[in-house]
Amino acid sequence: MTGHVSIKLASERVNHCVAANNELPRFYTPGEVISGMQDFMRGHGTYTEDDCLKSSVAGVMQKVNKLICIRPLKSRYVGEIGDVVVGRVLEVQQRRWKIETNSRLDSVLQLSSVNLPGGELRRRSAEDEQMMRKHLQEGDLISAEVQSVFSDGSLSLHTRSLKYGKLVQGTLVKVFPSLIKRRKNHFHNLPCGISVIIGNNGYIWISPQQQDILLEDNKDEIQNYELQPVSRTDRETMARVKNCIAALVASKMMLDDTSIMFAFEESLKYDNVKDLLDPEAMLDIAFLAQHRINTVMED
Repeated sequence: MTGHVSIKLASERVNHCVAANNELPRFYTPGEVISGMQDFMRGHGTYTEDDCLKSSVAGVMQKVNKLICIRPLKSRYVGEIGDVVVGRVLEVQQRRWKIETNSRLDSVLQLSSVNLPGGELRRRSAEDEQMMRKHLQEGDLISAEVQSVFSDGSLSLHTRSLKYGKLVQGTLVKVFPSLIKRRKNHFHNLPCGISVIIGNNGYIWISPQQQDILLEDNKDEIQNYELQPVSRTDRETMARVKNCIAALVASKMMLDDTSIMFAFEESLKYDNVKDLLDPEAMLDIAFLAQHRINTVMED
C-alpha cells in the first residue's frame, strides 16, 4: 500500500504572516527597552526601569497619542461589560452555573440571569433550582453576554436575550482572544448558509443557520431539532469555514465576519476542504483575503 507524502525543503517554507499594507509589526520581548520615559506614558504590558519604558510581555506595540501598550500575542481573555462570549458549563452549583470562558478565572451564570422555558419573567423558586440541570448541564456550550466584572476579574454572565443560550448542532473553534476584532455585532449569518458567533473570548461557534424553532422556546421541538442530523453539505461548508479561520489565525489576521467571508470565497478554488490545511493554501487564502480587505479600506 503506497501513500502520497508531501516533502518540502526548509528553503521553501512559507512565512505565515500577512500584515496590512505589507508592514510587519515590531515585536517586543519581555525586558526590552521601548523608549525613554520622558516621551511617553506607561500602558498595559509595560513597566519602568532606569528611566526607560520596557515591555513586560512578548507582543506588539499599540500607541495612542503618548500612551504606549504592548499587546501580548498569547494571553487569557480579559472580559468587559457587554462582551459576547461562548463558554462551556463546568459545574452546576447552588443557584448558579460555573462557566469556562478562556479567562484566568471561571465565570458565573446566575439562575436569576437566564430565560427559563416559557420566557416569562418571575421570581426563581426552589423548584427552578432543582431543575437547573435540565436547563443546562456539565459540558453544555452556551453563548452569553458579560453582565458585570467582579473585583477579582471574574465575570458574571447573562443569557436573558433570546439570541443567547444553549448551543447545539455545531462546532467550536478556539483562537487567541487578541485576534478577535471588537464589533457591535458578533452574531452573523454568512451568505454561505452558516452561522458564526465570534466570541470576544476567542471561542467561535460555527453552525448551520438556526431555525426559527429555537427562538420559539418550545421544549419538544427544540429537543427534536437537537437530534436532527446535520446535512453533509452543511458539514462540508462548516469544515470549510473552520479551515478558513485556521488560515487567518496562522497569518495572525484579525477575525470578523468580513475577513472570514473573504477567506471563504477565496477558498472555493480548492475543491477539497482538506486541501485548505496545506501551509501554501493557508497562506494563499490569508494573503488574498488581506488584499481584499486593504482594497475595501482604500475605497
